[in-house]
Amino acid sequence: MKQQIPSELNITPQEFKEIVRKSSPKRPLLKNLIFAFLSGGTICLIGQAIQNLYTGFGFSNQEATSATVSTVIFAGSLLTGLGVFDKIARFAGAGSAIPVTGFANSLTSAALEFKKEGLVAGLSSKMFILAGSVIVFGVVTAFVVGIIKALLS
Repeated sequence: MKQQIPSELNITPQEFKEIVRKSSPKRPLLKNLIFAFLSGGTICLIGQAIQNLYTGFGFSNQEATSATVSTVIFAGSLLTGLGVFDKIARFAGAGSAIPVTGFANSLTSAALEFKKEGLVAGLSSKMFILAGSVIVFGVVTAFVVGIIKALLS
């Protein structure tokens, strides 16, 4: 026995798309772009200030860069653990996700979410589900760039 579909639900895909378009909330694209630009820029400005601080302490440029990245990753992880990073991300949008702080947030969030499953099955394995693709992409890209540089030399 086949059920009858009510006539008001029998619509074409084009009609459905139009209904979805009309009922979807409008996104403030310009506002989101400005917030992302300003927040991402602010994170980078803070990172540059940290690097200048390390350079002022006598670190070489390369040492200061490594120390800065470590400091910013630590700060992003700490803010995630304290629940502050999510509040910043709600305001900043993609501006907080693109710098290395977003990477730190993804690792720490996964670690906090799955820590109850144990050290190996939860914390260690789930933490790298999100980050694994980033790490693989970084390694493969570095390899390809290294090959290209070697061929051009």
